[in-house]
Amino acid sequence: MINAPLDTTTPPDLTDAELWRQVGDFFVRAGWNLLTIALIVLGAILLAWILKFVIRRVVNRIVNGAKSKANVDDTQALERSPLASVRLVQRTRTLGSILHNVVNVTIVVIAILLIINVVAPSALGSLTLLTAAIGAGLGFGAQNIVKDVLNGIFIVAEDQVGIGDVVDLGLATGIVEYVSVRVTHVRDVNGTLWYVRNGEITRIGNLSQGWSRVIIDLSVAVDSDIAEVERAMLDTAKGLAKDPKWRTRILEQPEVWGLESISGDALVIRLVMKTRANAKDDVARELRMRLKRTIDEMGISLPALAAVMPSGIEGAQRVRGANPPKTKPTPVPPAVERPVWKPKRTPKKNPSPVDGADGASTSGGTS
Repeated sequence: MINAPLDTTTPPDLTDAELWRQVGDFFVRAGWNLLTIALIVLGAILLAWILKFVIRRVVNRIVNGAKSKANVDDTQALERSPLASVRLVQRTRTLGSILHNVVNVTIVVIAILLIINVVAPSALGSLTLLTAAIGAGLGFGAQNIVKDVLNGIFIVAEDQVGIGDVVDLGLATGIVEYVSVRVTHVRDVNGTLWYVRNGEITRIGNLSQGWSRVIIDLSVAVDSDIAEVERAMLDTAKGLAKDPKWRTRILEQPEVWGLESISGDALVIRLVMKTRANAKDDVARELRMRLKRTIDEMGISLPALAAVMPSGIEGAQRVRGANPPKTKPTPVPPAVERPVWKPKRTPKKNPSPVDGADGASTSGGTS
């Protein structure tokens, strides 16, 4: 007798009340989960909108306050106003964009974690370990980016660098054209645009903040009257400070610091003047021109300088080959042809029998 296999897949009884109760519980749980997820997403969107609105409102109030104080309508016209207003607007907008990004990333991460906790509560523990491992790997791989961003936030927040500043970053020296939380754009005196990562900046020399000092070292002949030269230099500098065109750029009265150095060829006298940071070069050029006229009127001859080596912001090197030196070509002597040694060849002497017979007969005949 052959036994038939038993059918274990029996169809469910549709008339069973327990089955319909389980189905109803499943849809109720799924509905509540969908409703919870929708509420989480809606709450995240609402919270992000509120925080962005607050950030945008604060940024706009600061920017509009700077514009109204400077009596301008747009940010481009604000460049003609005091530098502090431009720096305030730039710093506020940069920090505002940073806060926008932080809010977006934070809210998205929190919303995803809450949704996973609703859908699969048991998977959140393992996901936390996986996220920690991935975060550690990304932390080691992206540590330079994190360093750049953190350093850039401090640079912007502390107002160390602003657009239009003349800075010395060690890696590049020039005028700042753009500042972000990761990269700073600096254009040097040759026109080259340098992209400097904020994480690589270890020191910043800002030549545009606060005030600057014009330092003029005037070399005169060794037989000149030092007191008379110092008095003439001081009078010339004071005349520049009283000029209506230049007095707004000069902060304090000029000073003569006296004899700076003595050599066998010249006496160097130093004159200093405190000016606004962005007017140093213009004041220095005008002061040099007026000092030259004063020295010419006094009849004092200026000694010849051996060499001038600029340093700092003025030490831009020229492009090689742009200004070649004008020198006469060095004459090249004509090439002398050197004799070549060759061995001397000597002919070999091999007397023939005929020659011997002739010689014998000749000698006999002679005798």
